Amino acid sequence: MYLSSILNGMVPLFAMRMNELWYALPLIVVISLVYSGTRYERPEDILLGSFHSAKWIIGFMVVIFAILWFVSWLAS
Repeated sequence: MYLSSILNGMVPLFAMRMNELWYALPLIVVISLVYSGTRYERPEDILLGSFHSAKWIIGFMVVIFAILWFVSWLAS
């Protein structure tokens, strides 16, 4: 029963917001490419640096999402 109440609270959140999450992908790609492009000159270094920057950005977004989800779960 406890697990089903958690899942029932999560499903509307993901169902309602999943389309809006697709807007983050081009932003992550562009931000990481521009950031790496200002630091490196060779295309190989830019692509490798942008991959590492994208990993950091996605990881940061996942951590913030988890914190906000946990706080909203405690509040409900």
